[in-house]
Amino acid sequence: MENGTFERENVMENKLRVAVIFGGRSGEHDVSLMSARSVLSVLDPARYEVTQIGITREGQWLTGANVIGKFENGKLEGLDHFTLSPAPSGKVRNTRYAIDVFFPVLHGTFGEDGTIQGLFEMADAAYVGAGVVGSAVGMDKGVFKEVMRANNIPVIESVIALRADVENNINAVIERSENVGAYPLFTKPANLGSSVGVTKCHNRSDLQEGLMEAASFDRRVLIERGATNAREIEVSVLGNDEPVASVCGEILPSREFYSYESKYIDGTSGLQIPAELPKDVAEQIRAYAVRAFKLIDCAGMARVDFFVEKTMNKIYLNELNTIPGFTKISMYPKLWEASGLPYAKLVDRLIELALERKAERDRTSHTYRSHA
Repeated sequence: MENGTFERENVMENKLRVAVIFGGRSGEHDVSLMSARSVLSVLDPARYEVTQIGITREGQWLTGANVIGKFENGKLEGLDHFTLSPAPSGKVRNTRYAIDVFFPVLHGTFGEDGTIQGLFEMADAAYVGAGVVGSAVGMDKGVFKEVMRANNIPVIESVIALRADVENNINAVIERSENVGAYPLFTKPANLGSSVGVTKCHNRSDLQEGLMEAASFDRRVLIERGATNAREIEVSVLGNDEPVASVCGEILPSREFYSYESKYIDGTSGLQIPAELPKDVAEQIRAYAVRAFKLIDCAGMARVDFFVEKTMNKIYLNELNTIPGFTKISMYPKLWEASGLPYAKLVDRLIELALERKAERDRTSHTYRSHA
């Protein structure tokens, strides 16, 4: 073996092998690429040996050189297939690739809903972010809101309809929806984020279109009362068993609501960080965020979104995102930067938390011998 090769392998052995996974089969595929580009840009090559893994819209796992660039350009020639076996084997190995920790930047279905987390668990792999339960509950807006209601955390009135109901008896769904509250109503896929498939409905015609739009993205549709005269406040949470909350930030939408376009396309919505709130209101929001994080057994990170009605400062928890946007204009990293934790250090901390969570999992016994 040549000395140059031996020295390179020694250098690699001293680095943490991190696999950043992006793309995916959900409607948030393009958002995932934007987030992953930002994460990859701050991973220190002196500390990490980085493997890029892109998942196509059809579900193929691909790796190799400059995967992110090839996915952005839609030219996937020359990439290798990556297979993650569910069989535990210590450090995850795939032909030439050895992985110490996975960093999924997969928004939406098959990435943020507990499915890929279950694969990581079966493979006994370390990974950034929430586990199966926290991911699944955080992803499903209907289930999440029921958990919040059961624990006396205020949420806005809502109802769930199935795709089959929308397709077979939409008039009944409209009637149920209108019982939630006065227009405007919002229709949302229960298991998507980034405002994909969300419609603000001012009347029955809008509602019918919104229900069909949301049902095209998910078999469960959430219909909720619009928060009238309300401010949109967000908080970032970081940690495992003892999570902490960032300062509060406020979204100043440039459109009718904080849409996909204003988040990721034109970037025209303003961000007020920190949000101008009475101290007690801000502290209550941060307390609710941490409590919600713990209630669903979240880990690593989450962005928790709230509405605050302007007249009485009444607080409503809207949703919790276990893999929030990581683009340069995303609220999650900006809130931590304003709280004293810059972007690159935040990414480092998330990797540390993943390894801590794996070490805790390793303490769990999976065998039992009767003492009888």
